[in-house]
Amino acid sequence: MQITRKHSVATILPGALILLLLLGLSGCASQRLDAYADRQPVLDPAQFFQGELYARGIVRNRAGEVIRTFDADIVASWDEQGVGTLDELFRFDDGEEQVRIWTLTPNEEGYIGTAGDVVGPAQMRFAGNAIHMNYVLRIPYRNGTIDVRMDDWMHLVTPDTLINQTQMSKWGFRVGEVVLVIQRLSE
Repeated sequence: MQITRKHSVATILPGALILLLLLGLSGCASQRLDAYADRQPVLDPAQFFQGELYARGIVRNRAGEVIRTFDADIVASWDEQGVGTLDELFRFDDGEEQVRIWTLTPNEEGYIGTAGDVVGPAQMRFAGNAIHMNYVLRIPYRNGTIDVRMDDWMHLVTPDTLINQTQMSKWGFRVGEVVLVIQRLSE
């Protein structure tokens, strides 16, 4: 004797509603830049990223485990047209060094950022004490490279200290996180 079970709309509908609610709530969970508009101290990229800066940070895998630590020297300057250059030298705990040179060109929404390992331009927007950038970074992976989406949030906590947290994803799935503190050393 074979028993079949029929699913009624009444038994399927609650599961579908829960799924839709969860998807809707996850969309509401993302940060909004305008939420920081009144926060102090005010973060002006051209003022903070000026002169010599120093950073220390960690890289976490998707499980949250720290897989690398690093420090970085940053030399930042701006020309008379308001175009910024951030020359960054990263030193990782395994001996690897990476250089990234950002060019920040002003536009109506903030700045357009470009760098040699950034795929396409990055839009930098800022309000209050926060900066948000969303871009694709080409990073070394095994014997080649991989393109990873970077959702980058920076928050100025004192006039000379910035905390940067970046969620990394691939195909919409979280693959890691970078957390660092950037300290201004000079004007």
